[in-house]
Amino acid sequence: MSQNDHEQFAQQLSELRHGIDELDTQLIDILAKRAELTSKVGEVKAKTGMPIYVPEREAQMLEKRQEQAAERGVSGSLIEDLMRRIMRESYHTQNNRYRCINPGIKRVVVIGGAGALGKVFVGLFERSGYNVEILEKDDWSRADNLFAEASLVLVSVPINLTVDVVAKLNSLPEDCILADITSIKHKPLDAMMQAHKGPVVGLHPMFGPDAPGMIKQVVVVCHGRGASHYSWLLGQMQTWGATLFEVTAQEHDKAMAFIQVMRHFNTFVYGAHLAGENPNLDLLTQLSSPIYRLELAMVGRLFAQSGQLYADIIFNNPENFLLLKRFHQRFGEALSILDKGDKAEFIRQFNEIGDWFGDYAKTCLIDSKRLLLKADDDQMLRT
Repeated sequence: MSQNDHEQFAQQLSELRHGIDELDTQLIDILAKRAELTSKVGEVKAKTGMPIYVPEREAQMLEKRQEQAAERGVSGSLIEDLMRRIMRESYHTQNNRYRCINPGIKRVVVIGGAGALGKVFVGLFERSGYNVEILEKDDWSRADNLFAEASLVLVSVPINLTVDVVAKLNSLPEDCILADITSIKHKPLDAMMQAHKGPVVGLHPMFGPDAPGMIKQVVVVCHGRGASHYSWLLGQMQTWGATLFEVTAQEHDKAMAFIQVMRHFNTFVYGAHLAGENPNLDLLTQLSSPIYRLELAMVGRLFAQSGQLYADIIFNNPENFLLLKRFHQRFGEALSILDKGDKAEFIRQFNEIGDWFGDYAKTCLIDSKRLLLKADDDQMLRT
């Protein structure tokens, strides 16, 4: 290629890039205007009590935009990814004020409201116009005065303290709702039922304190007593954007043994093994595929949080130990297959397990692709 050709191509490329920059600027202007509209949508929803997240509306919007993209020769997957990210941001711009479902509530007391997850609930109640008070461990001298006017007392303390704190709540107003947001449910719910004769409900927010709110989040509901009295609370959470899932406390804890205990303990052991072997983490991330980077990120995420929290979750129930011992046994059985060099048996069991997962495995393969692409993009930005 001659010098003249090179200069012509460079000029062409510069002009094309300039055109792209202009379009990107227009896109930012459009997104700013869209944000203004979604903020106004949030104001309307706050006045009417409409939920921030309406799944049907989101699905219809995505379908329509993908149809428009197809007509213009634009990738439907690109538009779906783009719209999902834009809508997530719009939900956050609407996350400033909510309608108060029950204006007759005198006071909401959040025990442990200065904690990470407690702050999320305090903020949501305040943005809904409720009178909210926080009670911490050094505030019990004023507890009786706070409880005297309380319509809802929400317990948000570490797992190992929950039952003891609940035991102190034996003089609440009879019509006061007593609720907790602990990640185990049987023991706290039983303790609340024993301590308080009024309405009782157990809640488990299936998200961490780094969530900006409840939009698209699941909250597990374990009914205790007086559901008609706390129905407004469930409705308020739905207005905040939550999806409610009702289950008994026993069913919840049994499921959590698989969802939380096994996963957290397995991650703990994985992290312990990495620390013991002491590989170069930077080299591992540079050489790994997106799926392994995600796995490694989930391991690192665990150890960036409270050891006390995860110890409480794992040590809570002796049945958890039995489950983990069975897992350990199966791990040993799998190792024995390797010791024997029996690839055929490994493949047989692999296929058998795949049959147990059924179509869900294929769904996971599809869903994970989006996560892996995002992880790959993020990795490229850091390199």
